Parts: sequence; C-alpha cells; structure tokens
Amino acid sequence: MSTPARTAPAGARSALRDALQSPRDLYRRAALLSTVIGVLSLTPSWFMFEVYGRVLNSRNVATLGWLLAMVIGVYVMLEMLELVRSRVLKAAAHRFDAEVRARVFAAAFAASLRREPSGSVQPFNDLKTIRDAIHSPLVTATMDLPSALLCIGLLFAMSPWLAVVALFGAFIQLAMLGLTERRTMPQLSQAMQASILAQRQASGALRNAQVIESMGMLGPVHARWMKLQRLFLGRQAAASDYAGVTTAVAKLVQTMQGSVLLGGACWIMLHGGLWGGAGMLIVASILGGRALQPLAQIVAQWRVAINARDAYKRLDALLGALPPDEDRLPLPAPEGRLTVEAVVAAAPGQTVAILKQVSFAALPGELTLVIGPSACGKTTLARLLVGVWPSAGGKVRLDGADVYAWDKEELGPHVGYLPQNVELFDGTIAENIARFGAVDMAKVVEAAAQAGLTEMIEALPERYDTRIGDEGANLSGGQRQRLGLARALYGNPRLVVLDEPNSSLDEAGDKQLLAALQALKARGATTVAITHRKSILPVADKLLVLNDGQVVAFGPRDDVLAAMKKANEQAAAARQQQGPPTLPMAPRGAPA
Repeated sequence: MSTPARTAPAGARSALRDALQSPRDLYRRAALLSTVIGVLSLTPSWFMFEVYGRVLNSRNVATLGWLLAMVIGVYVMLEMLELVRSRVLKAAAHRFDAEVRARVFAAAFAASLRREPSGSVQPFNDLKTIRDAIHSPLVTATMDLPSALLCIGLLFAMSPWLAVVALFGAFIQLAMLGLTERRTMPQLSQAMQASILAQRQASGALRNAQVIESMGMLGPVHARWMKLQRLFLGRQAAASDYAGVTTAVAKLVQTMQGSVLLGGACWIMLHGGLWGGAGMLIVASILGGRALQPLAQIVAQWRVAINARDAYKRLDALLGALPPDEDRLPLPAPEGRLTVEAVVAAAPGQTVAILKQVSFAALPGELTLVIGPSACGKTTLARLLVGVWPSAGGKVRLDGADVYAWDKEELGPHVGYLPQNVELFDGTIAENIARFGAVDMAKVVEAAAQAGLTEMIEALPERYDTRIGDEGANLSGGQRQRLGLARALYGNPRLVVLDEPNSSLDEAGDKQLLAALQALKARGATTVAITHRKSILPVADKLLVLNDGQVVAFGPRDDVLAAMKKANEQAAAARQQQGPPTLPMAPRGAPA
C-alpha cells in the first residue's frame, strides 16, 4: 500500500509561476530602462555622424568641444542607467524569492519527512539558480533585443541591402542558439543530475566520517563519489565544449558583421545608393555590431538559461506535488486520550505494510510500554503517534482528533518526542531544550533537571549557553540522549512518546529516566515508551507486544506478563512431550 500524499487539485495555478510574475512592475521598469539604454547606445554612431558631417566640414573646434561634452555626458548617463536597471532586476529577484521561499522550505521539509529525493538542499539550490537568473546578463541581453531591431531599422533606412546583411547575421546567431539548445540541454541536464547525486554521496560520507574511518570504508565510498563526479564533469565538459564552439561562431559573426557592413556600405556608396554620404560607412559598421550584440550574449549565456529551466521544472514539480496545508480550525489543548484504531502503515513511498491492524488506547497518567523483536514496527508506530508519518488505513487520534491532520504548530507544544536516533542542532543547550523557540529559562532548567542534565550543565563554563556543535558533536551519546529527553519534556507536554530512551544510558541514567517517567505519570501525561530493556518495566501500567507489525498482546502489565509466561510454559511443555529430535535412518546400503 502507498501512503497518501497531498497533491494539488487539477487546474491549480503554479505557485512558482505566480511568484515569477509577481514583480511585473519591476520588469516593466527594467524594460523601459532597456529601451532608453538602447537608444542611448546609438550615441557613438550619432557622434561619428556629427563629427564627419559638421566638424570636418566646418572645421569648428568649439562644435567639436560641445559634441565631446555631450557625448561624455551621455556615456555617464548610460552607465548610471545600466546600474539602475541592474538594481531593479535584483529587486525583482528578491521579491520573487520572498514570495516563494517559505513554500520551498515547507515543501522540502515535507518531502524529507516522506523520504523523497527532493527532501534535501537541492530545492534551495534550485531557488537560488532561478533567483540569480532573473538579474543575469541573459535577461538584460533579452531586454536589449528591441534596440537590435532599432539598429536594423536604421540600417534599412540607409539601404535595404544593409538591413538584409544584418538580418542574415542575426539568422546565423539564432541558428547557433538553436544548435546550442539541442546539443547542450541533454548534456547539462544529465550533468546536473550527476552533480546532485555526488553531493548527496559527499554529504552522507561527511556525516558518517567516524564509521567510514574506523572500518576502512574510505576507498569504496570515495570510488562511488568519484564515479558520479566523473560523470558530472564529463557531461559538463561535453556541453561546455559544444557551447564554446557555438559561442565562438556567434562571436565571429558579430565581429565580422562590422567589416562586412562597412564593405557593403562602401560598395553601395560607390554605386550611388547610400544615404548620408561617406560618414555612413562607419555608422553602418557600428550599427551592425550593435544589432548582433544581444544575440551573441544570449548564445554565450545559454547555459544559465538551461540551468534555470531545469531548476524551474524541479521546483515547480515539488511545489505542485506538495501544496501548502489548508487552514484548519483551531482545536483546544489536548488532555491526552490516545486511541489507535486499526492502523495500517507503510514507510513513505513504500507499498509493504509495516503495521497491520494495530489497535490500542492509552489514557492520561498511564505509561504504555511497547515491546517486541527488532523490525516489528515499533519505531513506525512511534512516528504515527506523533503525526510524523501518515497511516494508509485507520487513524491515530488524540482526544478524538486525527493526529496527522492536526496543525503541528498548534499541537507541537503539547507533544514530546524522543526519536530512536536523537537529532540535535547546532546551537546552545538552552536553545535545543527550548526547541529553538522563545527560551523560558525556568522551563529549561526544569526539563534539564527531569532528564538528569543539571550536574553536567553546571560543570560547563558557559552552562546553558554552551554550544553543542552540529548534531551535538560536542556531546557523548548518553548526553545527547538526555538532552533529547529534556527537549521532549520541555513545557510539560500532554503526550510523550519515547523511542528507545535508555539505549545509551548507564545505570545512573536509567534511574533518572525512571524518575522522569514516574513524574510524567504523576502530572497526568500520556506516555508511550518503546524499549528492548527491562529496566522500565516496573513503572509501566500497560504492555503492548508487537510481532511482525501485529498486536500479539495488550493490556495491564501484570496480566500481559502472566499470559506470556503461561504461553511460554505451554510451549516448553509441548516441546518436552515431542521428545528430542531424531535423525532419519539412512537407507540400507548407504554409507554411514
């Protein structure tokens, strides 16, 4: 069975497309600036025309001085407008980021909970790729295309044949663009996929550096990473080589265009068909280069376009598959009545059921102990109880409300959860205990005392302000587990779920854990603990026995223990009645 997934309704608008369209006013402003920049970029042609037409004929030095002053002023204005356009596009990129970044974080987080490949840092890299593309030279070159058409129009006014030559050069540029798209897009897409896998391999290796070093796994792990890295570099090199060729051809066409137009204009003038006289020879050459400049830049920046398009597809698919949660009616604070109703569950993305028709109930003030062999579904049950994983059938309810559908921002303060693998974050001890919310030191000290951390914390130079490092790297295994327990107990939650809370504890830690469990019962919390060790058994009220994802026994602790003892005695008696196993006799004539 597959776990249910929230999907966007048919015909729903793309959140990413809406975010890209949000800064329309800034795009229009940048386009208007591009138009002005395009007109002002004709200044060199105008200046040359005036020098040839006025200064050389009149030999007036004052006119030359005024023209120089004017053209320098235009150049300064041109650079200022370029700077303003760049800032406008950066503002558009930042607005786009502000519109969608919360959705991206929530979707990546949800994908991580479901163990999907997109549940990593890749969505944030994709967001950065799109954001950077908005204010890249690719966009500014695209906005400069109208000025290229203006240049071609001026060439047409001078002579239609000059416009034909310019259009032929533009056609070659577009052909180079199409070839670049067709040949490099698959290569770059494959390179990006290999890069993503290589980053995951490297991240996993760094997280498990101690295991890799201690067991001599560095060679094989490095070989796997190198294989992906070589694939990434090979695909990227192939795409870069081809893109380099097309870029060189596009640049060559742009460079040649000026000389071709200069020669063409000279030929036309010799035949008496050039408007404006000899000065138009240089003007035609400059206009030809300006007409092809935006297209040449687009060809050179096409890799940015491909990366941005791939990033958009991945991010749009992620946001479409994981739409935001719908607004829910607020629910009152839970009292702690926990009911599990015929729950069937599998790991996210898997079809094999781990839990099969599991049902039980737990009341406030009770400690329910869950036991069973390894891989029987205990950890999966813990994740369902706190609403981390959904069920494929049945419901987990707290005070009658579905735990998985409950808004976790609302429910979270009333739930304490200690996972089997304690997950801590780089920050201070106080911040980790307070769940990185507003730190209430009175509650932090109380939770630390319940978890038996007070003595250890008081011995540290900065006490509760001591930083624990990434994933609690500065702490021992037992200290990490106690800190995770303190976090689970912070704020006196009504439902506490502890998965192997004593796996890394010593004898003193076990005693402190028992005291904490008794305190939870005394204040009326509903507590579910999963363990392989018997030290918690004396304080348990109910016992839930799982095997192969099914409930073998459930009820008051003493009744379940008596029933299990009786079943074991009956099984032992049955084995004795059968007698010792005998070997089959070999057939006559067979070798002994």
